[in-house]
Amino acid sequence: MKFFIDTANIEQIKEAQDLGILDGVTTNPSLMAKEGIKGDENIKNHYKNICEIVDGDVSAEVISVDYEGMIKEGESLAALHPQITIKIPMIKDGVKAIKYFSDKGLKTNCTLVFSAGQALLAAKAGATYVSPFIGRLDDISSNGIELIAQIVDIYNYYGFKTEVLAASIRHTQHIIQCAEAGADVITAPLNAILGLLKHPLTDAGLEKFLADYHKLNG
Repeated sequence: MKFFIDTANIEQIKEAQDLGILDGVTTNPSLMAKEGIKGDENIKNHYKNICEIVDGDVSAEVISVDYEGMIKEGESLAALHPQITIKIPMIKDGVKAIKYFSDKGLKTNCTLVFSAGQALLAAKAGATYVSPFIGRLDDISSNGIELIAQIVDIYNYYGFKTEVLAASIRHTQHIIQCAEAGADVITAPLNAILGLLKHPLTDAGLEKFLADYHKLNG
């Protein structure tokens, strides 16, 4: 399973990269705004800076909601760097845009997916990734992990090459559940990824090992 970090924060991206487990980055307009990045040129430069840090795909989201706008914006984003994946919303014109970019050999990430039917359309259009938002489903008393498993089963049954990228991850346990459900990729905040490192028995064991060493060696 690939690990992406869901942020536009350069320091967090560097920390995840230094950990040696980072496969890519996802961003969105909200994450850019959180970092105070505004203006088309500044946003584009920020994407290029991220691509210089990581080795894998970097999702850059369009803000247009019409077909022509998404095509123009997506082509501009893809021209920034070979690692850029064009992030397209799951709407009618978005599916048409995914098909266009797929035919051009450009990578796409279909975002804001909340049902198996939406995921099926994204795969049919040739999306590189499909991003079901599991946390937002959990927020309305639906089961996001069940959706991941359902999409994985459908894709495996029909041999779709689209990768299931579990998004809107709220906590560390979501990552484990996505792995069990067969997600190809997870994208998560840094704190959720670092949570995988933690276990009280690891801390207690290390503390005892060090205490025993110092008892004998001063």
